[in-house]
Amino acid sequence: MADDIKSLDQLRDAVTANAGAVQGSTGAEAQSAAAPREPQRDEFGRAYATGKRKDAVARVWVKPGSGRVSVNGKDIDVYFARPVLQMILRQPFDVAGVAGQYDVVATVAGGGLSGQAGAVKHGISKALQLHEPSLRPALKAAGFLTRDARVVERKKYGKAKARRSFQFSKR
Repeated sequence: MADDIKSLDQLRDAVTANAGAVQGSTGAEAQSAAAPREPQRDEFGRAYATGKRKDAVARVWVKPGSGRVSVNGKDIDVYFARPVLQMILRQPFDVAGVAGQYDVVATVAGGGLSGQAGAVKHGISKALQLHEPSLRPALKAAGFLTRDARVVERKKYGKAKARRSFQFSKR
């Protein structure tokens, strides 16, 4: 009986030692996985990203420059005439603290103006963090790297719209 207890104590010690070794190896793997990210730029020094919002899809190229933003070949003030939409596009630069340091060329298709502004904002955020990985924590904390998954609900049969029923008539 005493031999069994002694062997159980030895077994417990071996298990805890093995668990410590396993935790140490995963800690080393986590450190190597958290290695600094490398910038992803093309031969022209640009970073490319795709942004999406509702039905709109934006292709965005970001490169160091004077802060010029063009969308579908037009200046931001012409394409997005409402000040609110222009503010949405400038948010990633303000959060990252790099306003006026990058030029943006974007092409956007689908959806309405509000969805397109959100898509370009998403694309700018992703391209900025690819061009300069040190900006990632600020952009991620602001929630700009997450794709807003809200889309219009589909219309169901037997309904006037997605959820609205036809008007009820008792007689």
